[in-house]
Amino acid sequence: MAKSIKIGILGLGTVGTGVVKLLEQNGDIIAQKLGQPLKISHILVRDLNRKRDIDVDPNLLTTDPEKIFSDPETNIIVEVMGGVGAAKEYILKSLKRGKSVVTANKDLLALHGKELFNASETHGVDLLFEASVGGGIPIIHPLKECLAGNRIRKVMGIVNGTTNYILTKMTREGRSFSDVLEEAKSLGYAEADPTSDIEGDDAARKMAILASIAFGTRITYHDVYRQGISNLTVEDINYANDLGYAVKLLGIAREDEDGIEVRVHPAFVPLKHPLAAVSDVFNAVFVEGDAVGETMFYGRGAGSMPTASAVVGDIIEAARNFQHHDRGRITCTCFYDKPIKPMGAVVTKYYLRLIVKDEPGVLASIAGVFGEREVSLASVVQERALNSSAAELVLITHHVREQNLQDALKILADLPVVKQIASVVRVEGGED
Repeated sequence: MAKSIKIGILGLGTVGTGVVKLLEQNGDIIAQKLGQPLKISHILVRDLNRKRDIDVDPNLLTTDPEKIFSDPETNIIVEVMGGVGAAKEYILKSLKRGKSVVTANKDLLALHGKELFNASETHGVDLLFEASVGGGIPIIHPLKECLAGNRIRKVMGIVNGTTNYILTKMTREGRSFSDVLEEAKSLGYAEADPTSDIEGDDAARKMAILASIAFGTRITYHDVYRQGISNLTVEDINYANDLGYAVKLLGIAREDEDGIEVRVHPAFVPLKHPLAAVSDVFNAVFVEGDAVGETMFYGRGAGSMPTASAVVGDIIEAARNFQHHDRGRITCTCFYDKPIKPMGAVVTKYYLRLIVKDEPGVLASIAGVFGEREVSLASVVQERALNSSAAELVLITHHVREQNLQDALKILADLPVVKQIASVVRVEGGED
């Protein structure tokens, strides 16, 4: 068989270990598909003596990144170390030295994608990143290639497994957010500091990447509206179920004549929608195009081997392009400079749960405030007494402008008859 194509790997954590395992496990199949074997030349680690979950030839390990960049026989660099600072430096150095790069680094791409893609294009090499969104789910390549003939109208998905696990357990078992979060930590589904997951930051980074590809314009993490799930209660989830909805942390990117909206927040999703059935740590991305119609990509959104599957797929693509002297054939697809809509301009439906005084005329007062701010109520779902002085109101609006709703809520918060605005959750999908 022909001479091997050599790979340098930056990082040997969870994903890096999976990549090494998969290259060893399926090396013969990969070699047959490529016509050349893939061989790891170097692996960058922080500590040469650290105990690892995999047996690795110690001669491959190095703490010196320059040893990898300067090796003329190493043609592909795989960045799975994470973080932004050092990872950005190493990727740029690799690209400038004519080496193709495969990365799983969503944080880096969501913040500095433009600079990285400019460097890959300037130096005529590949920058591939399938593993940055959705773990083992193929979604980047379908958007960039398989669906390239479409005008994408909407990308909507569950792109964080930790929050989906928490919401699934709250729904099935009627347990509180804090209780399920502790369980998720004990099972390894949530980090010791879960802020990035539960407050929507992780999903926002992924949606910035997906929206940039889908709509052909540069969108960064800072352009994405985000709201987490920590304020959701079992009461709201029960109401959702009674009304025919599941509660999910959704990433939503949509384009219309006014621009692009990109947002991450909890939402009521109709039970008939395919995303409503996505449970536990699984992820799914729902795409709507003018030609293909509606299609959904589903699978494991994280984990060592699922993510390694996406990384190794990119390695094989980079190797094929190297073989055929055709690197950098698909460059950055952000051709346009489209406006990003402010969150206040977004139009959707809302679920509201209010704690109010139990006295005559309360509903009329609340309806009057909504009417003044052009918030149309579709229905009063529940009106029940909580005690001798307080009652609970559950309302669903028609499609309304976000800013109008927020203006109304500010007035309601100061209304004497309103004790508490307990919950506000957006409703996605379905008709008025």
